[in-house]
Amino acid sequence: MVIAHDPAELAPAERAAAIGTFDGVHRGHRAVIEAARASGLRSVVVTFHPHPREVLGYDVHLLTTFERRIELLDEIGPDDLLVVEFTPELARLAPEEFVRSFLEPIGARTVLAGENFRFGRARSGDAALLTRMGFHVHPVPLVPGVSSSLIRAALHEGEVATAAGMLGRPHELHGVVVSGDQRGGTLGFPTANLAIPSPLLVPAFGIYAGAAREDVPGASWHRAAISIGVNPHYGGDERRVEAFLLEFRGDLYGRTLRLELWERLREERAFESEAALVEQIARDVEATNAAVRPAS
Repeated sequence: MVIAHDPAELAPAERAAAIGTFDGVHRGHRAVIEAARASGLRSVVVTFHPHPREVLGYDVHLLTTFERRIELLDEIGPDDLLVVEFTPELARLAPEEFVRSFLEPIGARTVLAGENFRFGRARSGDAALLTRMGFHVHPVPLVPGVSSSLIRAALHEGEVATAAGMLGRPHELHGVVVSGDQRGGTLGFPTANLAIPSPLLVPAFGIYAGAAREDVPGASWHRAAISIGVNPHYGGDERRVEAFLLEFRGDLYGRTLRLELWERLREERAFESEAALVEQIARDVEATNAAVRPAS
C-alpha cells in the first residue's frame, strides 16, 4: 500500500476511491474498501487525520489510534492510501472545492462510500453532487447493526464481545507501561500499568479477560486479566488500566503494550479483606485461562 499525504505524491492512474474517516476499520468500513478493490480500477482509500470531530471541538472517543488505523487499512489491501490533514480550513471547503482539490488530482473515477456518506462544508456534499460532477458513485449498503456509534455505545457499557462482533476483531487498547502502585507484585499478581492516549476509548470499568503483547512486530501474545477502574479496594480515584500477563516474566516498563479485550468478567469492587481480594483475583485468572477470543 502506497501512503501519500498529498495527491501529487500518487502516480497518475484511474482510481476507485473509498472515502471516510474509518475510525475502528469495522466490518462496514471493510465492505466499502473491498468494493473499491473489486472495481477493476486502482483502489485508493481517502481518510482524514486528525479525526474531524477533534478539530471541530467535539468530544470524541476513538476506536483506534491513527497508527493502528493505518495497519488495519493495509491489512485489507488497497493499492493506495491518501491521508488528508483535517484542518478548520478544510472543514470550510465547499464539496465542489474538495473534489477539485483531492478527488480529481488523484484520478478518481468511481467513488465508493456508505449509503449515509456526506462531505464538504456543513456536510453538504453527497452522492448526487458527485454524480453531477461526472463521477460514478457506488453506494455500498450498510452492514446491518454495524456502526462506529453502536460500537462506542457497546464499549461504554463494557460489552466488549458485542463490540468485537461489529469490529470483526476484539477492541484494543494501546499504551506505554508506566509506574503504578506496585501492589500487584506484593499480592502475587504483578501488573503492567498502561498510560492510554486520551482520545482512545477505554471501556466501562470492570475486570476483563483478554490478551496482551508488546506492540512490536513478531511479539508473542499472552493471556491477560485486565483491570479498568479506580481500584476501589484501596480507595483509588484515578482511572487505571492494568494487565496481569499470564505465563510472563520480565520487565515491561517503558514499553508499549497492545491489549485485546475479549470478555467482561465482573464489575470492580472493594473486598472485606486483602485475602478475599487475592482469592477473587485467582478466580479472575482462572476465568481468563478459560476465556475464548471472539471470532473474527
